[in-house]
Amino acid sequence: MVHNLLGALLATGSTVALACAAPASAQLPDERVYSLPAQDLSKSLRDVSRQSGRNIIAPSELVEGHQAPAVSGPFTAEGVVGLLVTGSGLEVRRVGDSLVITSSAGNERAPPEPLRQADSNAADETIVVTGSRIRGAPIASPVISLSEERIRDEGQGTLAEAVRTIPQNFGGGQNPGVGNNVPATSGVNVGSATSINLRGLGSDATLTLLNGHRLSYSASRQSIDLSSIPLAAVARIEIVPDGASALYGSDAVAGVANIILKRDYDGVETRARLGSSTDGGNFEQRYSALAGSRWSSGGFIASYEFGRSTAIEGRDRSYTRLRSPALTLFPFLRNHSAVLSGHQEVLPGLQLEVDALYNHRFSDASYASNPAGNVGLSGARFVYHSQSLVLAPTLRIDGPGDWGMFLTGSYGRDHTRFEVTNFSGGNAVVASGNCYCNDAVAAEFGGEGSLFRLPGGPLKAALGAGYRRNDFVRFNGVGGTQNITASQDSHYAYGELFLPLVSEEQGIGFVRALSASAALRYENYRGVGSVATPKFGIIYAPFADLSVKASWGKSFRAPTLNQRYQTLAAVLVPPGVFGGTGYPATATALLLQGGNVDLKPERATSWSATLDVHPTAVPGLELEASYFNTRYRDRIVVPIAFLSQALSNPLYGSLVTSNPARAVLDDVIGSSVSFINATGRPYNPADVVAYIDDRNLNAGYQKIEGGDLLLSYRRALGGKGGTLGVQLNATYLVSEQQLGAGQPILPLAGILFNPPHVRARGGLSWARGAFSATGNVTYVGGVVDTRRAVAVDVDPMTSLDLTLRYRSAAGSGPLGGLDVSFSVQNIFNAKPGSITTTLFSDAPYDSTNYSPVGRFVALAVSKKW
Repeated sequence: MVHNLLGALLATGSTVALACAAPASAQLPDERVYSLPAQDLSKSLRDVSRQSGRNIIAPSELVEGHQAPAVSGPFTAEGVVGLLVTGSGLEVRRVGDSLVITSSAGNERAPPEPLRQADSNAADETIVVTGSRIRGAPIASPVISLSEERIRDEGQGTLAEAVRTIPQNFGGGQNPGVGNNVPATSGVNVGSATSINLRGLGSDATLTLLNGHRLSYSASRQSIDLSSIPLAAVARIEIVPDGASALYGSDAVAGVANIILKRDYDGVETRARLGSSTDGGNFEQRYSALAGSRWSSGGFIASYEFGRSTAIEGRDRSYTRLRSPALTLFPFLRNHSAVLSGHQEVLPGLQLEVDALYNHRFSDASYASNPAGNVGLSGARFVYHSQSLVLAPTLRIDGPGDWGMFLTGSYGRDHTRFEVTNFSGGNAVVASGNCYCNDAVAAEFGGEGSLFRLPGGPLKAALGAGYRRNDFVRFNGVGGTQNITASQDSHYAYGELFLPLVSEEQGIGFVRALSASAALRYENYRGVGSVATPKFGIIYAPFADLSVKASWGKSFRAPTLNQRYQTLAAVLVPPGVFGGTGYPATATALLLQGGNVDLKPERATSWSATLDVHPTAVPGLELEASYFNTRYRDRIVVPIAFLSQALSNPLYGSLVTSNPARAVLDDVIGSSVSFINATGRPYNPADVVAYIDDRNLNAGYQKIEGGDLLLSYRRALGGKGGTLGVQLNATYLVSEQQLGAGQPILPLAGILFNPPHVRARGGLSWARGAFSATGNVTYVGGVVDTRRAVAVDVDPMTSLDLTLRYRSAAGSGPLGGLDVSFSVQNIFNAKPGSITTTLFSDAPYDSTNYSPVGRFVALAVSKKW
């Protein structure tokens, strides 16, 4: 069941629902015995929801800061919730079969008008669960949730910082700080966008949504930039690290992340944050404002953020100071971002919602190709200007019974313009006007509600259909050889069912609750093909302390437009560049790289099993242990990870044609947009000893499996000892890849520039009154550098963070609504392990797994007005 997830979100989200398996139309449960300690009101409400099987809906602005008394004895759900809110200025109202927490008359935090009892959908609209199209439905996959409050408690100032701490997220893909020596299949930095890359399957295999809306792709990868969203506007981010294409379509192979904005914030909040790495560089300034209002028929929030952080240069770190002093380890960043989200009841039963986002980011990075670190002598500089925007209106319509319908559309764009300056011999050659320009439009119509009643409650369904179009322009100047203009559209339809087979009220022994879910999506990509993806889930609760979840499904990812239409380039070099030996001095080798219009969608089969333990004998303890397994076929890759091994590693034998015929060479060069002869001698087909085909292709096989462990525990200490919290998120990953039939199966996880086998983050928190302290330890396991004949172990990295926070109660005066936090990330200044490099432009560490930030000290101050 999803009660444990949604209950936790009540404590930290903006407006959430506490939900469990009991359906909305079920009869009120009988009186039962409750035994609740004195604790946070949000925690007590969560416990009641779980034990009673009732939906409890509460804006976090109302319950935040309230303590609930200890309660023991037999009560109805209404009765026990009434006791919990006694003296708090809050009251409980019944909306349908849900319980809604509102403010008593005269309370300054009251919503302008209580929810009308006749409008049961108003309550249901707040039930937001990522991983299902059915409001409030439990899901059979694990869910990772980070609220804004938890992010602030742990000392982070942006969404980008927060997702980098999630163990299931790999730092490769499209992210700032990814080094020049990282293979393109593992990561790239274009425009310094930050993407989520679950399990290391690629940032193009993790779907990221904003309030359920798709965003425009970023730069050259089919990834989503989440660093463009101001943290002040975010209620929480929910991540389902499990295949979800049956619900959301392409890109959700590794899972889906949904960034959920605050709703109906009332007031104004300003915030400032200053921080810096103690070793030098990375001086950060961040300023934001959040404003909102609500009225009887609607509300809105608006947020603006300005951020600026200086670069980390090689000269700032001991492990790069002598080797590459002018190498940018982490780019200079400056951004302006804004969010607007609102909703308005236009007519009874008809509501208009609008979400809008704008971001402009500037980034700057460079490297020198000489030991003196003089970029102007030899090297390169990269300057990026990225602009992105999203406009997503939605109409919601109350249908017959409990059915709700919607019509939504979105327009998004993400244009990354860049300038590359190459320096050689003191001369500069500037290539300006380049752009990775992405645009996207989408429209969808759907609805969900109850069909008929099963023994455990009403069977619910969701149905929908839509259209999506993505446009991509790679502009490299007028007449540029790398220019691309391409588009891709798709039509789709989906359906989902939730079947509550057994409920607690039936009194069946060892079957407290049993439910199943099924989803199916059909999608047609013009020019690529059609895909049908199913997903099934089951949740079984033998008793109140335990739930068992399992899911199985198929997912897919359509090839990116860049992967299909990237221009072909042929390069002629000596074979030694590719590791070839024993050839004549005049020998050459021809390399072909670029896109492949014949690429097909990647396809994957995923399944997971989860034990969800929430013992009533240990209030406040939540434990989830999961196993996951994903098997890929037709995985799209650039087949040769290290070109320096193309002629020496038997793995790449099928991609090499020895002593190619003249006709083959003529065909390769003739089909290429550019032919570069880097040998210093005239091209002679008779000298070509090898043709290497390194175009994008659908790989044969990839397998990912492992386990996650999520633990959360909160306990009120005796007397005035405050509240103690424990958090743990750990993951173990094994992955392997086979490029084609007959090729060896090689490991990925635990190998350089791939995720390590183990990542974990755990911590303790303590809060008493206005004060809180949070400490976290992050462990990133070691990897093995296999680029040479003798493999070398790269050490793991462990860091300790500490944040102290003071939050005063809302009120007038200079100290009312004040929030001050002081944090130190990586207190002991742990450093990444070194790896061998041959070029001054290469980072001498694994920049996909280990951070160059070092010890970072920050002070943040905010004020609610």
